[in-house]
Amino acid sequence: MPKNPHDSDVIFIKALAELLNENDLTELQVKRDYGENDSLNVRVSRKQEVAAHIAMPAAAMPAPAAAAPVAEEATGPADDPANNPGAVTSPMVGTVYMQAEPGSPSFVNVGDQVSEGDTLLIVEAMKTMNHIPAPRAGTVKRILVEDGAAVEYGSPLMIIE
Repeated sequence: MPKNPHDSDVIFIKALAELLNENDLTELQVKRDYGENDSLNVRVSRKQEVAAHIAMPAAAMPAPAAAAPVAEEATGPADDPANNPGAVTSPMVGTVYMQAEPGSPSFVNVGDQVSEGDTLLIVEAMKTMNHIPAPRAGTVKRILVEDGAAVEYGSPLMIIE
């Protein structure tokens, strides 16, 4: 009997690692209860990603001097796209899809005119496709995310002016 739970635990852990990679997550933690005194607590994380995030804040202050002007040129006067009054932010954590299905045209492109309520993109969260509507009419000035990118709550997706 101990062999079967162990084998299924290995399969479960491999599935968690695949889920981590497929969804571009940095960490995933799950607890499985088998019985009163029997459980499995697993945390899978990407060591490279965590090390990069830890190193960035400390080293990022002097280093981005070369990168900052490029970002400022691209964004214009605004330092952070999220602070732009025309920013459309993600209402949830998930994966961005710019078109309804692979091979289809994108919902919007830079320069397109959109009306309030038009679908801008899709954010997939927990296997649910959530259409993100335009909060106002205007012109798509910038698209700040790529197809298939992971986004967090409040992340800027695009600028509509």
